[in-house]
Amino acid sequence: IPSVSSIVPESCLLIVVGLLVGGLIKGVGEKPPILKSDIFFLFLLPPIILDAGYFLPLRPFTENLGTILIFAVVGTLWNAFFLGGLMYAVCQLGGPGLNHIGLLANLLFGSIISAVDPVAVLAVFEEIHINELLHILVFGESLLNDAVTVVLYHLFEEFASFEQVTILDIILGFLSFFVVSLGGVLVGVIYGVIAAFTSRFTSHIRVIEPLFVFLYSYMAYLSAELFHLSGIMALIAAGVVMRPYVEANISHKSHTTIKYFLKMWSSVSETLIFIFLGVSTVAGHHYWNWTFVISTLFFCLIARVLGVLVLTWFINKFRIVKLTPKDQFIIAYGGLRGAIAFSLGYLLDYKHFGMRDMFLTAIITVIFFTVFVQGMTIRPLVDLLAVKKKQETKRSINEEIHTQFLDHLLTGIEDICGHYGHHHWKDKLNRFNKKYVKKCLIAGERSKEPQLIAFYHKMEMKQAIELVESGGIGKIPSAVSTVSIQNINPQTLPLERVLPALSKDKEEEIRKILRTNLQKTRQRLRSYNRHTLVADPYEEAWNQMLLRRQKARQLEQKMNNYLTVPAHKVDSPTMSRARIGSDPLAYEPKEDSENLPIITIDPASPQSPESVDLMSEEPKGCSGLPPSPEEDEEGLVMRVKEPSSPGTDDVFTPGTGDSPSNQRMLRCLSDPGPRPEPEEGEPFIPKGQ
Repeated sequence: IPSVSSIVPESCLLIVVGLLVGGLIKGVGEKPPILKSDIFFLFLLPPIILDAGYFLPLRPFTENLGTILIFAVVGTLWNAFFLGGLMYAVCQLGGPGLNHIGLLANLLFGSIISAVDPVAVLAVFEEIHINELLHILVFGESLLNDAVTVVLYHLFEEFASFEQVTILDIILGFLSFFVVSLGGVLVGVIYGVIAAFTSRFTSHIRVIEPLFVFLYSYMAYLSAELFHLSGIMALIAAGVVMRPYVEANISHKSHTTIKYFLKMWSSVSETLIFIFLGVSTVAGHHYWNWTFVISTLFFCLIARVLGVLVLTWFINKFRIVKLTPKDQFIIAYGGLRGAIAFSLGYLLDYKHFGMRDMFLTAIITVIFFTVFVQGMTIRPLVDLLAVKKKQETKRSINEEIHTQFLDHLLTGIEDICGHYGHHHWKDKLNRFNKKYVKKCLIAGERSKEPQLIAFYHKMEMKQAIELVESGGIGKIPSAVSTVSIQNINPQTLPLERVLPALSKDKEEEIRKILRTNLQKTRQRLRSYNRHTLVADPYEEAWNQMLLRRQKARQLEQKMNNYLTVPAHKVDSPTMSRARIGSDPLAYEPKEDSENLPIITIDPASPQSPESVDLMSEEPKGCSGLPPSPEEDEEGLVMRVKEPSSPGTDDVFTPGTGDSPSNQRMLRCLSDPGPRPEPEEGEPFIPKGQ
């Protein structure tokens, strides 16, 4: 039912199934089975932790390791002691039913209920696809807080049997935390190295390769539990250490087997854990005390929120990428409790803890509240707060190259500054791994293979598998080599049929398509212009062409200024310049007015500029006399120049317009100047001529 599973997490549905099954078994008169702690810790929990440790995203985990450790260690200690102290106060004030519960019992209860559960976190967070940072912070905390939980649990359990707890016992208890956590990691590393070394010699029997991975991981867990060390830390360390070397040695089929078997095994364990939680709720003995249960639930939430806020305020002083208020809310809200708390509560001994049933009832209530209420509402809250989701992208060679380049660059900067940060130590570890460890644990030439080439081979193999599974073997992209295809599926088509040779015509056609589509990236696209529909692609030539056109236009305007004379309304200097023609001596006023314009045209060559004589262009009505009706119709009066009488010289014979003032004006205004714009409606040439 997709509509239900999209709202309710799978873990909630499985608990409901367990409740129904338990009720059904009890209804028919049988006793329902209870999730025994031995079965849980020995058989159901290891597959989930191994799956998480083996496929742990190592880069984000190591980059945020400091933050994860602070949340896992300091946060869990804060939750345990804050909750234990407050619950002791509640028990002292809560009446006769709670007075007998001492401080140690409450602190033990606080240590059990304070730890975030990795099974519950995995079940909920993988469904909401939260971004990688938040996922690794909450999930990493749930994995690493196991050491704190184990130490506190065994510590308070031992203290409960003591008659008196001394300062020395407390100091030894504090030191036991480092022994439990670091001892668990050491056991895991030892078994991881042994598994990697064993896989070097399994090339002739590929069938048992996956078995060694499961066997050595489980032995690491059992060895750690045997000495009361942290089994979860041992499993994670074993998975992280063995994976890069084992994957380089084993065949691809073995790698696929390990991957899918671990996923299936962890999924089955998770399903059984949540179903058994439901069944055990129905079958177990419960003692309900409203004060104790409600106080536990309330103080659990308060302790988690306060712990996250205070620790984040401190962590953000040292982080480059700060944790925002939204991130803090999701971290606080994602602190889910689960079956580990129930199993630890179930392990309590009635002899020392007579209130075990009440503890179990409170633990189950907190588990149900966190899994049902917080688990069901976290997805809508993530959408409401617009928290960044996980980006499902495949890593590319380009990304890998740039990641390595930035790592080397930051390492170099740290060396120059003399600052030994985590990039420096990471580089030292990589050099040691490449120089010594790889040669011992990886067989053949793969030990000398650069990381980038190994990554390329992995991508190539993955792409080839997808190609084979999709049935597109004939359409192999260039990124996939035929060697990797043959390694996966030896019964493929022959080589020449897999990669058919292109004919010369086809090759030339492809080149032509590429030439036309892959233009010069530096060529700039020009905007549309009606003057330049066919533009020169080179900018310099284009500018020269525009300059030439502009000069030609200016020259044309100057020529028009000589050939056409506009009329003006006022006798301005600009207008006076325009009176000068090619023959200034032909300037003659009209008979009826001395100032009215007369243009004399030589009939021999009316087009030549030398034949136009501008006598006067003063508009009609400016001379003080009223214009005659004929002049109104004609506009400017243009008259044919009178032929000179024989024996006279046009140049040296003074005319009627050769007054001293006119000659002075002609000398000053010999340059015609810019061509004024003609007035609309005033013709240059009289009508009818």
